[in-house]
Amino acid sequence: MLSEGDPAPTITAQNQRGEPVTPDFSEPTVVYFYPRDGTPGCTIEARQFQEQLPAFEASGATVYGVSTDPVEKHAEFSAEEGLDFELLADPDGTVAADFGLDVQDNYVQRITFVLDDEEVAAVVDADDANPEGHAEAVRSVVAELTA
Repeated sequence: MLSEGDPAPTITAQNQRGEPVTPDFSEPTVVYFYPRDGTPGCTIEARQFQEQLPAFEASGATVYGVSTDPVEKHAEFSAEEGLDFELLADPDGTVAADFGLDVQDNYVQRITFVLDDEEVAAVVDADDANPEGHAEAVRSVVAELTA
């Protein structure tokens, strides 16, 4: 798994609208990996990232959610939850592998990378059993980074 100070990988994936996205890691960026669209824990996490989105944007940070779900599932989940940030589809696990994460049984672990200046600025682990408060913890890291 990538660690603080490691170079950011160059990634491209389709968002929930089927558009190719290549994040710019020269600016503060949050890439949060989650197991599956629509599950209870992942829904809590997505809702909380959405709630914190104005604070991330005020810090100049962009948020991306990534799972192994296909574009169609991301589109449905994003619409149901009213998400205003990009969900990147990683059905073959390529993006996860670029961050050094394992995909097991088509699921990726719940972990978040904060990137800036083309490198990993921080890695924020989430408790798989209870993602409550994870977005707030990540927002605090971003606030420190951009202060």
